[in-house]
Amino acid sequence: MGTNDGGRLFFRSEVFSGRDPARRRAPTGLTVAEPARDTPVHAVCDVLVVGGGPAGWAAAVAAGRLGARVILLERHNHLGGLSTGGLVVWIDRMTGWDGALLIRGLAEELMDRLPKEAVAGPPREAWGSRDAATAAWWAVRTAAFHGIVTHSPTVCPEWLKATCLEMAAEAGVDIVFHAWGAEPIIRDGAVAGAIFESKQGRRAVLAKVTVDGTGDGDLYARAGAAFADDVDGRDIHHCMNTAWVFGGVDMPRYLAWRSGEPEAFAAFMQRGKAAAGFFDKAFASWRDDVALFMGPRLAGYSAVEVDDLSEVEAISHRLMFRHLEVYRAHAPGFERAFPMLSAPQLGVRHARRLRGVEAVTRAWWDGRVSEAEIGVSPSLSPKFAPVSVPYGAIVPERLDGLLAPGRHLSCDATSHSFLREIPQCWLSGQAAGVAAALAAARGLVPRAVPVAAIQAALQAGGALVRTAQAAQPVVT
Repeated sequence: MGTNDGGRLFFRSEVFSGRDPARRRAPTGLTVAEPARDTPVHAVCDVLVVGGGPAGWAAAVAAGRLGARVILLERHNHLGGLSTGGLVVWIDRMTGWDGALLIRGLAEELMDRLPKEAVAGPPREAWGSRDAATAAWWAVRTAAFHGIVTHSPTVCPEWLKATCLEMAAEAGVDIVFHAWGAEPIIRDGAVAGAIFESKQGRRAVLAKVTVDGTGDGDLYARAGAAFADDVDGRDIHHCMNTAWVFGGVDMPRYLAWRSGEPEAFAAFMQRGKAAAGFFDKAFASWRDDVALFMGPRLAGYSAVEVDDLSEVEAISHRLMFRHLEVYRAHAPGFERAFPMLSAPQLGVRHARRLRGVEAVTRAWWDGRVSEAEIGVSPSLSPKFAPVSVPYGAIVPERLDGLLAPGRHLSCDATSHSFLREIPQCWLSGQAAGVAAALAAARGLVPRAVPVAAIQAALQAGGALVRTAQAAQPVVT
């Protein structure tokens, strides 16, 4: 962490300079007129979820389990988003600093349903351990921070895809792959579904409630909801990258060298930076013969500008092979490494944050419990208590018919550093699915659903919710 700016914390480690503004594409000033047309309605449903990432998947499953007819649009050929297609297989901190499991419900069930060989991480009895040797061993395996062991498993992305698909099918979710949510449908000032693009052309889905699971707030931004987009190139949490994995490695040998010969490892990293410019350390994965690289954290790029997305991809893929050359030549355990897979999805940390009925801010880190709590997030460090996430953080301030869970929920820039993580997306996604199903069944807009009903349904679904108030609606 770096210094703060008006109460904002900056996380500067391993942030690399981004694009030269002089290279940005100049506007043409030209336009093309498109003729008006009638768009075929592909389907009608209770709950439409746009985006099958962690939040969208959880929303779809939660809504389906409550009996809603759910359609899930996903632009790729898999579910899980960055947790699978982004190769973010390191599931960061599902426990608090005392070892208590905070991210529960669908997230806990998902982890429990994975085969043992698909998950690597500390045993339950080690969660919260402050034993120096234990913490040091797990620290290089991305499961101990600040000298404390956490439940931060690494998982096989293919098994995670399969299990997400299985749970969605069991819940009766109608999945439409290769479908890019393009525009919200607005009726009487409220979202009433979405238009998507696919091989069949432009089609529509009508819904009682729509869940924006795009991660970047694409749908709610185009619907006119207010949001913040204060991307800051100084902050690692506002960078982008493409991850990759190398196979054929001996990770125990590499990790022993990294821990046992810190001076040699530091020299190796300097050698890599000199050779490649951007250079990343290898992370442990779910297998001892597979190494994970999160890729260069590139600053100054926009997650909603196609030229920026293209450039980050090109840089990342070139650097993958530079890393392979250096690691093969100089890193013990990597002599026979080979390029196994580069992530089919770009790693995006931040594009937009909703302006919601409520926003999680740094003031919330004091341990307060919202009366409208929908989940509990691990805090940034042991100095802070677990953070209460309120229902209003996924409800747009002024827009009806839509909920917005996931990394684009309502919070300040510093709180976003942990609320954007995959476990927190599962948390807010499950809450959105419950609220959407209840709204559709009762003929209500999402903001009018009694919070106590949402909380009761979440608790019944295994989620951690520490309060259940009288049945009062969330209002602006």
